[in-house]
Amino acid sequence: MPPTAPAAASPETPSRQALAAIGIVGGGQLAWMLADAASQLGVALHVQTPAADDPAAERAASLVLAPVDDVAATRQLAERCGAISFENEWIPIDALEVLAEEGVQFIPGLHALHPLVSKRSQLELLNQLHLPAPRWCPLQTVYPPLPQDPAAAEASAANDQLIVRPEADTAAQEASAGPRLPEGFRFPVMAKACIGGYDGKGTMPLHSQADLEALLADVEIGGWILEEMVAFQQELALVACRDRAGNVVCFPLVQTHQHHQVCDWVLFPAPVDQSVVSFARNVAASLLTALDYVGVLSIEFFYGPGGLQVNELAPRTHNSGHFTIEACHSSQFEQQVRIVAGLPLGSVEPRIAGAVMVNLLGFEDSGSDYAELRRSLMELAGSSLHWYGKRQAHPGRKLGHLCLVLESRTPAERALELERRLAEVRAIWPLPGAPDLLECP
Repeated sequence: MPPTAPAAASPETPSRQALAAIGIVGGGQLAWMLADAASQLGVALHVQTPAADDPAAERAASLVLAPVDDVAATRQLAERCGAISFENEWIPIDALEVLAEEGVQFIPGLHALHPLVSKRSQLELLNQLHLPAPRWCPLQTVYPPLPQDPAAAEASAANDQLIVRPEADTAAQEASAGPRLPEGFRFPVMAKACIGGYDGKGTMPLHSQADLEALLADVEIGGWILEEMVAFQQELALVACRDRAGNVVCFPLVQTHQHHQVCDWVLFPAPVDQSVVSFARNVAASLLTALDYVGVLSIEFFYGPGGLQVNELAPRTHNSGHFTIEACHSSQFEQQVRIVAGLPLGSVEPRIAGAVMVNLLGFEDSGSDYAELRRSLMELAGSSLHWYGKRQAHPGRKLGHLCLVLESRTPAERALELERRLAEVRAIWPLPGAPDLLECP
């Protein structure tokens, strides 16, 4: 179904129903940029975060210093605001249900978040909605079920209990001697942790039987899934928004590029046909509507010979949407603040022809603030630097991002301009070597 446009409204003037204060659980760079957007809209943003020097702390109206899974602290946060949202999805949803029953308003609602906090439940949702996604299976299916003779199977069905005759024991032991990929799957496959994985953590490509057995020796088998390895040509991403009235808007579709499984750069607009853009928006609208989702939802896609397939879902603002701060009339962060505060949606239309967002990934272990490198980056033509103020750099850690305006009008010209602008950035800020991002968390 196509996205519906929001009702016209003044983007600067809050409605009578708008909240003067909202809360955010989490204090990293996403909350830091949310706090900046809230300030521009005249909305006070209160933050629950573990440390007083977390990025969002300096811009928050107030802090509740506590871990993000501290439900008592979230109750304290609720006393300061009219509604609460989240920086990321790693929250104790079941425990928060008690607060929801007490009247605390969460946006997105906990009912909508339930299927999105686990990669397994995401894939189950996509399958239920008949939306395109890679084939997958739970990791435990690598152990085939024990064979059962017909007489035992008949007895089991009749008595609702499993009966295996002694003469079947030897065959059962032989069949269960070792793990193997389920029928229809072959190496390589991608193993993913159901909960908590990001930026390459909690994902592991398996190229052989030895890789599979090594994984099984290191992880909790029930917490992982296997996905077929998708032959894609591009990775794409879309940030979609749905307000309390059910209006849906989508930011422009973008292309993303990974370096050692961490996002390196994002190109706006994505170099794809309009039919691909329309299909991606329809997928987003279908998900938002089916979940009765209120808030910002980010979708990562694979695009290749098999068409467009959903890779992962994130119920929040997303790294792939940072370009919207400079490229669109309202940013993804402004939209989240608007939705949570009850303000009308802003315009998601672009105000420039193109842009590339480059992540500034740590390339060493250091406590430096990289002041000289940052000055050089800011001197690049058409650049806007966002530095997150993290105290410690590690290889692959996101320390900030740089948005560069692109002037080209055609995909071919834009590809050449992208190559040139990336070279300018890399001459100042090097890419990290291969960090140890594939450890199982």
